[in-house]
Amino acid sequence: MLPHALSEAQSIANAFLDCSLALDHLDRRELDDGARALVVQLEWFMNTAGVEDPDGRGTWLVMAERFSDEEKLELARVIDELAHWFGRA
Repeated sequence: MLPHALSEAQSIANAFLDCSLALDHLDRRELDDGARALVVQLEWFMNTAGVEDPDGRGTWLVMAERFSDEEKLELARVIDELAHWFGRA
């Protein structure tokens, strides 16, 4: 999740799009318990329920702008661990 030229939140929103595309085609039966738990965490971060986007900028962007530094670090950890798991698999 390299910094986007526009903002860190835009980088997160872009990463969510990439993750969403990957998760759509993922057969979760092929994951071990640890990887499944990471996917659940990632989906929790990506959940936009209750997020309002009156300006039409994108709910992931609006949500990402509200993340605390701790949430951003945890999200990066989850994505890194999933990438590592898929790299080994």
